[in-house]
Amino acid sequence: MFRSAPVLLLLALLGCGGAEAPPPAVERPNIVLLMTDDQGWAQLGSHGDDVLKTPNLDKLAAESVEFERFYVSPVCAPTRASLMTGRYNYRTGVVDTYLGRAMMAPDEVTIAELLGEAGYRTGIFGKWHLGDNYPMRAMDQGFDRAIVIRGGGIGQPSDPPGSDYFDPILFDNGEQKKYQGYCTDVYFQEATRFIDESGDKPFFVYLPTNAPHAPYRVADSYREPYAALGLDDKDARIYGMITNIDDNVGRLLAHLDEKGLRDNTIFIFMTDNGPTTRRFTAGLRAQKASTYENGIRVPFFFRWPAKLQPRKVQTIGAHIDVLPTLLEAAGVQPPSTLHLDGRSLMPLLELGDAAPWRDRRLFIQSHRGNIPERGRNATVIGQQYKLVQPLSFGQPPPPDAQWEYYDLNADPGEALDISSKENQRDRDNLQRDYEVWFREVSETRGYEPQRIWLGAEEENPTVLTRQDWRILAGPDGWGKGSYGEWAIDCRRDGLYKAIVDFDEAEAPGRAEVKFGAAEASKEYEAGATRVELEGLRFQRGLGNLGARLVSRGQVSGARMVTMERIGDLPPQ
Repeated sequence: MFRSAPVLLLLALLGCGGAEAPPPAVERPNIVLLMTDDQGWAQLGSHGDDVLKTPNLDKLAAESVEFERFYVSPVCAPTRASLMTGRYNYRTGVVDTYLGRAMMAPDEVTIAELLGEAGYRTGIFGKWHLGDNYPMRAMDQGFDRAIVIRGGGIGQPSDPPGSDYFDPILFDNGEQKKYQGYCTDVYFQEATRFIDESGDKPFFVYLPTNAPHAPYRVADSYREPYAALGLDDKDARIYGMITNIDDNVGRLLAHLDEKGLRDNTIFIFMTDNGPTTRRFTAGLRAQKASTYENGIRVPFFFRWPAKLQPRKVQTIGAHIDVLPTLLEAAGVQPPSTLHLDGRSLMPLLELGDAAPWRDRRLFIQSHRGNIPERGRNATVIGQQYKLVQPLSFGQPPPPDAQWEYYDLNADPGEALDISSKENQRDRDNLQRDYEVWFREVSETRGYEPQRIWLGAEEENPTVLTRQDWRILAGPDGWGKGSYGEWAIDCRRDGLYKAIVDFDEAEAPGRAEVKFGAAEASKEYEAGATRVELEGLRFQRGLGNLGARLVSRGQVSGARMVTMERIGDLPPQ
């Protein structure tokens, strides 16, 4: 065969030393991001817990760059929004964990989308908690494979009937499936299968477990050893769930070794917020939902054997930094139009605290409600000092709620509020920074509710659950007697069918469905659990969809409603 003249010339030049061969293409690292649910900074053997057994995570810590002061939001969904976008959660539409406040705006750009566009195969296995309906599902936000629970956890109102930590019902790219085994084991098994099926493509595996979150279901073989040591039932179950995670980490790391993937795989371990147990806190104050340290400071291990040496880093980092860090590690340039709040931690990963690094402040706030309130359960964190108003995650703070000021270098347990006249100027500076931040993130998109789409070709039928009620009649809640409505964007005119599911009726009643000018009702008998209503004529547009049950003069909400577009509107 004849070779072209340019190729012959190149070969000749190479042969006589006239030019160097082009460098080989950079091999992008694989990425595994493991985030557990409600496991605090202290819940590790390597962090001083003398009862909890986590040998695999302890070994991972020893092989990793460990950030000893890494911060997240004090509850689930806000952390997940920041992790996926590199942005403070208030910019993304996520303000809380339930009642429609945990749905992320679909125009947010995720790490999965950016890595996918760069050639990565992307998968999530576990808890998404940023929207259960199109266009907010993980499979709509950049994940090639999404095997996830619905809503915020197994056993919550969004979960399908019959699901459990054992043999859970999960959603595989939107298709409901019953799996065999313990939920955490299933996530790791499916993630391992995904890795094996990725072939030569780099992979991004996001493994957000729902353990050790309540309701604390775990096999007795994991619970009993801790009960035998004298732990109460709740703590024995939490510790058993963490040990089960640790066993799965060991198996996954061994599998990466066997496949020759160890050196060029980034393996991150972190948690989403503080713990729900106070058995061991390593001296940190409070727990989940608090902006004191034990609510927001979490483990963060970053192992990349081909590139990084193990070390401990004291410089502060946060959930908003994960996206820019992984993009730099993967050689992916974010779009110039993308506003990121985080910054890449690569200099600190490579050089530790000696790296050139501009000091900064982190801002964390989270509480119940549709709209964030200035100065409620909020904190400003610097490298040494912290300004915090820790009250009222669940209820509005009193009008005289005071900010507290701590020196975290001298007092990591936040035992002594050092507010004084002498440091008034420093506290005022932090307060001003907070005010600027709060105003800016609030102005990004405002706090109008994210709307669930009905009639979209990408998801029909659409299942609506109490998880995503947004307009409430009465106090916050999704309990049996509560009632709320969904914020809806009906994408297509048409005839719709509603299937209304509810707990077994104690007495006869009436089911009513209403959206805009369309409404229908149907009687049901005692003992009923479902009503079907057809012929609803929905018009395209925005509105609130209500599905209520009226019985004995009392109004309550359906457990879930399945809305299906079944045809076009007949001509008038």
